[in-house]
Amino acid sequence: MPLVENGQIVQDRYTYVGDEEPIPERVPVIVPAQRFLAEADVLIRRDGSLGHLALVALKFPKFRDGRAYSQARLLRETYRFRGTLRATGDVLRDQFHFLIRAGFDSFEVKKPADAHAFAEAANRYSVVYQPSADGRTPALRRRVTATATDGADAIDTAKR
Repeated sequence: MPLVENGQIVQDRYTYVGDEEPIPERVPVIVPAQRFLAEADVLIRRDGSLGHLALVALKFPKFRDGRAYSQARLLRETYRFRGTLRATGDVLRDQFHFLIRAGFDSFEVKKPADAHAFAEAANRYSVVYQPSADGRTPALRRRVTATATDGADAIDTAKR
């Protein structure tokens, strides 16, 4: 399955490990949430670990199931998660822009053509209007900030 990170098609360096499978040494892994919670102390201290989560993968069981959007926003905005946030499961090309806005920066896609479409979607829009978890400044805030800065320069010039 192709993997897209930050608008580029990349090789996945993570290995999925199921509930009953042994965890390989010195390889970054993705484990189900239930296993992570049960074995968190061991998994976080693994050789090669950064001592914190480097990646969280959120699954879309069906394209119309939007819970992972809410989970992504909570991770980015409330819990200030700065690692990689990966969308897995039934991820469609129609959703790419919205996934980015929710804070995802890594995507498992079903078809190579979708991976190329993602790269286009990631850079398609240069202006956004709503605040979101992707860190881009909305147009109104950019305009207000620019006006305030221009006004401050005008005041500074008038004082001279």
